[in-house]
Amino acid sequence: MAREAAGSDRANMAGMERQQDYVLRTVEERGVRLIRLWFTDVLGQLKSVAISPAELENAFEEGMHFDGSAIDGFSRVQESDVLAKPDPNSFELLPWAKGDDPSARMFCDIQNHDGTPFEGDPRQVLKRNLDLAREQGFSFYVAPEMEFFYFADGDPSHPPVTLDSGSYFDLTTADVASDLRKRTIHMLEAMGIPVEYSFHEDAPSQHEIDLRYTDALSMADNVMTFRLVVREIALEQGVYATFMPKPLGGVQGSGMHTHMSLFEGDTNAFHEPGDPYGLSKVARGFIAGLLVHAPEITAVTNQLVNSYKRLIAGYEAPVYVTWARNNRSALVRVPVTKSGKQSSTRVEYRSPDPSCNPYLAYSVLLAAGLKGIREGYDLPPEASSNVFELTPEERAAEGIKPLPQSLSEALDVMERSELVAEALGEHIFEWFLRNKRAEWFDYKSQVTQFELDRYLPNW
Repeated sequence: MAREAAGSDRANMAGMERQQDYVLRTVEERGVRLIRLWFTDVLGQLKSVAISPAELENAFEEGMHFDGSAIDGFSRVQESDVLAKPDPNSFELLPWAKGDDPSARMFCDIQNHDGTPFEGDPRQVLKRNLDLAREQGFSFYVAPEMEFFYFADGDPSHPPVTLDSGSYFDLTTADVASDLRKRTIHMLEAMGIPVEYSFHEDAPSQHEIDLRYTDALSMADNVMTFRLVVREIALEQGVYATFMPKPLGGVQGSGMHTHMSLFEGDTNAFHEPGDPYGLSKVARGFIAGLLVHAPEITAVTNQLVNSYKRLIAGYEAPVYVTWARNNRSALVRVPVTKSGKQSSTRVEYRSPDPSCNPYLAYSVLLAAGLKGIREGYDLPPEASSNVFELTPEERAAEGIKPLPQSLSEALDVMERSELVAEALGEHIFEWFLRNKRAEWFDYKSQVTQFELDRYLPNW
């Protein structure tokens, strides 16, 4: 085993060196003048530092020093300096930076000065969880459905102004944003991010672009790039794009339904031809793990106060911890596979929203599923009816529990979770709780227009 691991490490090192050579050569041949090194803070906000081509080789070898105490969730002042090591496999030219200012980007892994992974880096957290999956023989693949809104502007002093009154799959003169979606797709594909579907969603001015399956690390990078590209294209056209989960009342919010599968080599580990549902023992354990640990991971997959305005009955968002094959009221759905496409067996987790940090969200989803496999969790019966139509007594009789109904409740459950603490690591786990407790306190301290309208005239 040790000999095999050493051989694999050497092969990985050689592959990394080849990719670095490719990046250096491409930068020179294409006349790239700036390389933007990207990473995220704990909440998933994209950070960037630009370097010149002259600094690139040194960045590959030694990393770029920066003050981690200036980044939310990174370092304390007394232990501030960290290194940003660019990942050459994430190199892409930036299509919007042309002409006299050709630029490129790479995502970075943040390291301590001794070269060890920095515990406050969300990308390193996901890589660690993917390594744990590989130790069990699995590769983790995901595909998110990215929903968002276009508004006339981003001014929070007045209600959002929609661009259209379109609805699900509309392709009419009302869908004035179809050109925005088309431009966005072209930009994404120019950056090596393939798109599977694009359409107008159910709410006015709401849209969805679905990204094609790939490994979880590449997809987390892609989600970060996606959010920037959507906003860049919108701004070019004088429009504002937002991934806020619930910007409008009375209509559905924006989700990030995430399709997931595990592979053993080239074989889909979720598929079992002889099973009535086509699900393997691995798939059943994975789904059961998601269900058992769903309340614990919700603060990570739905990290804003506003996230819980979306997770309410009546707006196509999951509220209860259930699974089903073709029941969209369920938290976990098993989509029907096309004839002859059984290798595409996957599960869809429907609660995440696009404001989450994808590195952390994928980490806790994977950790929950793997624990279900490892410990042999039993899959409960499928939810055969619309859960929203059941009475509270009927749901209790079937053992159906709700997801957390507020950020505060989600944090309470998360704080007691060994699984989330292990998946995120102590550094991020504790910082995330502190930061989100402060967000809840700030929200709780506000007096809203709703309260004034309801209580001021009567009490």
